[in-house]
Amino acid sequence: LRALAADTMKALQEPLDALNIPWEIAARTGDTTANQRAKLRKKLPFALVTTPESLSLMLTYDDFREKVAGLHTVIIDEWHELIGTKRGVQTELCLSTLRDWLPDLKTWGLSATLGNLTEAASVLHGAKSPQTALIAGKADKTTTIETLVPKDIERFPWSGHLGTRSLKAVVSQIEKARSTLLFTNTRAQTEIWFQSLLDAKPDWADELGMHHGSIDRAERGRVEEGLRAGTLRCVVCTSSLDLGVDFSPVEQVIQVGSPKGIARLLQRAGRSGHQPGAKSRLLCVPTNALELVEFAAAREAMNRREIEARRPLLKPLDVLVQHLATLAIGCGVHSEKSLDQIRRTHAYADLSDTEWQWALRFISTGGEALKAYPQFQRAELDDKGLYRISDKRLIQQHRMSIGTITSEANISVKFQNGQKLGTIEEGFLSRVRSGGQFIFSGRRLQLVRLRDQTATVKVATGKAKGQVATWVGTKMPLSSELAHAVSRRLVSPDLKEPEMRAIAPILDLQRQWSRLPSDEFLLIEQTHSREGEHAFVYPFAGRLVHEGIGSLVAYRISKHSREDVHITMNDYGFGLSSRGGLFQDESTWRELLSTENLLEDLLACMNTAELAKRQFRGVAQVAGLVLQGFPGKRKTTRDLQISSSLLFEVFTRYDPDNLLLAQAEREIFERQLELSRLQKVLDALEQRAIDLQNPDKLTPMAFPLWADRLSATLPSGDYQSRLEAMLTELEQAAD
Repeated sequence: LRALAADTMKALQEPLDALNIPWEIAARTGDTTANQRAKLRKKLPFALVTTPESLSLMLTYDDFREKVAGLHTVIIDEWHELIGTKRGVQTELCLSTLRDWLPDLKTWGLSATLGNLTEAASVLHGAKSPQTALIAGKADKTTTIETLVPKDIERFPWSGHLGTRSLKAVVSQIEKARSTLLFTNTRAQTEIWFQSLLDAKPDWADELGMHHGSIDRAERGRVEEGLRAGTLRCVVCTSSLDLGVDFSPVEQVIQVGSPKGIARLLQRAGRSGHQPGAKSRLLCVPTNALELVEFAAAREAMNRREIEARRPLLKPLDVLVQHLATLAIGCGVHSEKSLDQIRRTHAYADLSDTEWQWALRFISTGGEALKAYPQFQRAELDDKGLYRISDKRLIQQHRMSIGTITSEANISVKFQNGQKLGTIEEGFLSRVRSGGQFIFSGRRLQLVRLRDQTATVKVATGKAKGQVATWVGTKMPLSSELAHAVSRRLVSPDLKEPEMRAIAPILDLQRQWSRLPSDEFLLIEQTHSREGEHAFVYPFAGRLVHEGIGSLVAYRISKHSREDVHITMNDYGFGLSSRGGLFQDESTWRELLSTENLLEDLLACMNTAELAKRQFRGVAQVAGLVLQGFPGKRKTTRDLQISSSLLFEVFTRYDPDNLLLAQAEREIFERQLELSRLQKVLDALEQRAIDLQNPDKLTPMAFPLWADRLSATLPSGDYQSRLEAMLTELEQAAD
């Protein structure tokens, strides 16, 4: 959003300058300097570009209502990036406050990639808003999506195997365009591809850029200016540049790896051809041969306009109590009037009186378990019947903690001269010894010292490569819409498409040894290897759902067989491995996949107590129970986990009905396991026929699941040799 804010500022300012209109445009984001923030505190401009966090922060000032008295319009750009997240709920709450102050306030929402526009408009305008209007432009923009098909594709692909093997062909494509954006799905991948391009073309050093959220804002700004000016040949980036940022010189976009969703593919393709009459062009580079099917399927789904819906969140109470603390610092919280204001949002339209009273007690006493501790007694009732927070230290702590994005604690990375490079998660740098080398921000660095949450580094010398910085994060799951499109492509491959022609030998072999998966039936493969028995199940429901179903089935099998069952999963299915007890008949598989006792079995098969404890850390941070500390004195991840774990134990023992505990558990099921979607998938599987296959060898669809299991259970050297041996065996059987 910060890159988008900067681009919006420029887009608004240019016509004002050209027309000599003296309207002032300013931005208030996490990148805004202290001097600029101080200036905005005194006077707001004609138009302000901001983020949900910064808007919430401005609400803590008691004179903000007076300063926005003339506000008539709020425009929410890229609404699809906010709806369905806690940042979106934070936006709903802030808008409800502004509408309470300014009843005639107009609200506009903008999005080009949403499948549920009517619902999205309703969420944005609130539960009691007047009728909304949808305005759509003509969808006559030409978007070309092509795939860089590798010359050689093994018949047994596995995740990430192709990757930078396509580097030479990618370089050739970059040379054909004036300016290119190369998207990857992770920050670590961005660092790897930037370094690979630099190694391949050292003379491009001044024409290559890198952009992701952990790079220092000054460097990000330099890259953005280079894109606008057309001085950069290629920028390797993550989703930090896939919002509606307008870089006119960009002629093509390259997507490395599956986009995992149709909307994301459209969004990234739209970053090129940002000129009247120009075409948007996107070139897809697979990291796995099976991604060729995903690219073909995504293109077909895009042409059908099968764009994913973004479902709104309902009643995240940690966001509510943070917002109430914000209001208690600013305009104050009234027991009845504020409740009406909160219930005007879509997220809290059904907020009960009990939940509301709990929230008020939380901000005033800390709740039943914490009422004896002064630091949690924040808001007090004044003589006007308003809950207010007046303690200056508590106010400062809250302002430093506003926001709903929680992640592992970050360590600032600086050169010895003080130049900032950005931030890296503590978990990665804690594994780098003093004098050790690593790659970050496009540079090979040597760690000089790590002290007070700051890593001092210098440019590394010698030939050692160093490890690429990594960040904690889950792999993006395939969307339901794209999963269905992939299934259609497998059943009815169009050999006119280059992707399907290239992967035809793999699909033919899958058909010969077993069968191709389909939405019409559930394919289950049972086979042996020297490790024991394996079962591979293909619901085509996405990685998160497969993790839940795989854990459920493994638990139910192990209850009877008493054997340990190992689970692997990808977007197409899940694999189970054990010494024995996996081979079942169709009726037993039906029982294993039944929804009977679903919740009880999920609770039993997963360490939900530990998962909830870890999830509670994020909930506690948003709710203001756990503070990250002040700049220069940030708490470590370990300190945060200890603090939140202690609170979790206190609530569990002395306040088991605390609503934040219930929220943490709900988030585990809905966000990490997608329980609602999981149940729908199991319901749908009950209606499908089961096709039970017993191939003699691992099939092309099963091989990546088997390889993932091997990489997780064997040391690197053993894994590589075993993988190569299996590949040789399978290739010989396929010839």
